[in-house]
Amino acid sequence: MAAAAALLLLLLALGGAAAQVFPPWNGTFPGFGPGSGGGGAGAAAGTTGVPAMFVFGDSLTDNGNNNDLQSLAKANYPPYGIDFAGGPTGRFSNGYTMVDEIAQLLGLPLLPSHPSASSADAALHGVNFASAAAGILDNTGQNFVGRIPFNQQIKNFEQTLDQLSRKLGGASKLAPSLARSIFYVGMGSNDYLNNYLMPNYNTRNEYNGDQYSTLLVQQYAKQLNTLYNLGARKFVIAGVGSMACIPNMRARSPRNVCSPDVDDLIIPFNNKVKAMVNNLNANRPNARFIYVDNYAMISEVLRNPWSYGFSVVDRGCCGIGRNRGMITCLPFLRPCLNRNTYIFWDAFHPTERVNVLLGKAAFNGGTDVVYPMNIQQLAAWQP
Repeated sequence: MAAAAALLLLLLALGGAAAQVFPPWNGTFPGFGPGSGGGGAGAAAGTTGVPAMFVFGDSLTDNGNNNDLQSLAKANYPPYGIDFAGGPTGRFSNGYTMVDEIAQLLGLPLLPSHPSASSADAALHGVNFASAAAGILDNTGQNFVGRIPFNQQIKNFEQTLDQLSRKLGGASKLAPSLARSIFYVGMGSNDYLNNYLMPNYNTRNEYNGDQYSTLLVQQYAKQLNTLYNLGARKFVIAGVGSMACIPNMRARSPRNVCSPDVDDLIIPFNNKVKAMVNNLNANRPNARFIYVDNYAMISEVLRNPWSYGFSVVDRGCCGIGRNRGMITCLPFLRPCLNRNTYIFWDAFHPTERVNVLLGKAAFNGGTDVVYPMNIQQLAAWQP
């Protein structure tokens, strides 16, 4: 309910709504059809040679890091996790997140959250540090009280590094494995939804859209360089997906249409992140940074839902009010039964099937969705 209240403030700030027009699509999604689901064994299990994956992000990838915080951004209650073998874990999904699917495809087990990886043994195959409501900026998401900003996620990673270094006999023994590990980073959406566009923030009075996206990307580059200096070499940078048509946006529109205002800000940010990736690749030849175009992929699914087996595009599977998007999924609320036909699980987040689709595309898709190489190729890449 707190999330819905925060988004209400956002929508009051956004103003009117208009129909969303998505860019034309020239690509395809690999390995995904109407019958595909989540939770299966990775197709590339044991073949990639990747020893671990470390995840940094927000509610799209959080797997329980907010559970023990005094936070309004939590999902550790039913019906979240209704299709996940472990039940509710803190994932903002009915089942898998995108990084769960990627981990499986890499041949890795599902990653523990940072609090669950209290020992080096638990962290050997990687750790998920993502936190709902987190952003690139430290003050992002403060309306939700407890959350773990990207800077703090990096500090938590340093704690894990210390544990692993002691177990493996020193930093020099750890470095080769770290260099072969995947570092997935997906940040930025909350810096708009729960900062720049919030009426109780002064950010919009301090920066115009161009200035703000530049500020974010400059800070983002510094944070990624910090991870590089800690030993990361293989980076997956996830772009911010389209948010104009999430159920909460439609629910607040008098005409039940998408609201393009947020996307008008996100697109320039994503473009600058792509340029940042190119710059990092040019200046860090012994590392590789790839960009996952979540915006293009989500836009394609919304434009052609039937092609991917979806029939419900305009409302959440679990929620209250118009479009099941006025208030997000509350404890023990009854969700829809045919979850595989829904694009959106709740007022803000995609279903497991969409997450699996995105994960598979990021893993072995073409350069139209993941650039300059996919995750499978990144796993095999050597400087």
